[in-house]
Amino acid sequence: MLKVGLTGGIGAGKSEVSRLFVGYGAVLIDADRIAREVVEPGTPGLAAVVEEFGADVLTADGTLDRPKLGSVVFSDADRLAALNAIVHPLVGARSAELERAAGPDSVVVHDVPLLTENGLAPLYDLVVVVDASAETQLDRLVRLRGMTESEARARMAAQATREQRRAVADLIIDNDGPLEDLEPQVRKVWAELTERAAAG
Repeated sequence: MLKVGLTGGIGAGKSEVSRLFVGYGAVLIDADRIAREVVEPGTPGLAAVVEEFGADVLTADGTLDRPKLGSVVFSDADRLAALNAIVHPLVGARSAELERAAGPDSVVVHDVPLLTENGLAPLYDLVVVVDASAETQLDRLVRLRGMTESEARARMAAQATREQRRAVADLIIDNDGPLEDLEPQVRKVWAELTERAAAG
């Protein structure tokens, strides 16, 4: 089994790269998706978040109000750390469970947005970074995700710098261009990953 950490800044195109990897046969472990699952209604994770942040972070139907919680934590490093202290151990445990279920010859891709920020690179056999310029990220967040420019800039500022991400990368996928330029690069990286997995 080859354990790959996949990361990239918000708006860099990591989700598209994940989708392509899955199409080639990767086992995907998506930290963001798991982070949502561990705070669903009825989970110990949600109970812990409510205990820490109060019932104000819930919607009327008892689910987590993500935009509201986001507005609390993204501008306050201490509150963000408190949230991470609840969610990260739960995500780690579930990720490990999914990894154990993958076959011995699998390429297991862990999609981890905050891999660099949380110093997680040593957990993986290698790290793939999806890279895009800040201008490209900003354009995609505003144009494709409907964020305001200030909201997009705040999200980007809360993450590692491009240089910090590149410093932990074993392989870099440049996603500054159009979508059609991405696929050949991802296919090339996939060939390298399967080669390494086969070599053990």
